[in-house]
Amino acid sequence: MRPLFFIIFLIAICSSSCKKTNTPVAIPGGTYYGTFQRKTLNGGQISNVSFSFSGNTWTGQSEFSKYPALCYGTWAATGLDSVHFENTCAWTAEFDWTLILSHAYKIKMEGRSIELTRDYGNNYTDIYKLVKQ
Repeated sequence: MRPLFFIIFLIAICSSSCKKTNTPVAIPGGTYYGTFQRKTLNGGQISNVSFSFSGNTWTGQSEFSKYPALCYGTWAATGLDSVHFENTCAWTAEFDWTLILSHAYKIKMEGRSIELTRDYGNNYTDIYKLVKQ
């Protein structure tokens, strides 16, 4: 009976100490510079972008007008590896509104780098590659 108790005790200790943390992702505040690319089967134009994150708000600018369409808004963690952006600016109708930074994105954070991706499932993916300054 003692060996069985010892095995159960070891399993309980290992399982409690081996659990991953379920902390939602948090984007550290600050200024970030990088690139945006809408990857397609034929490549995709690259634009230089800059962001400022403070708490759950963001502002952004792009090298090219409305590619991507950045302005300002809020963001929220929606899981361990995803965030949801709201863009609160008013936009005109003469461009592709899928270029507006909004909706859900996968996020990868490594050191000072952030990569945001949104896969549209029809042979194109939006990719932001940012580095905190």
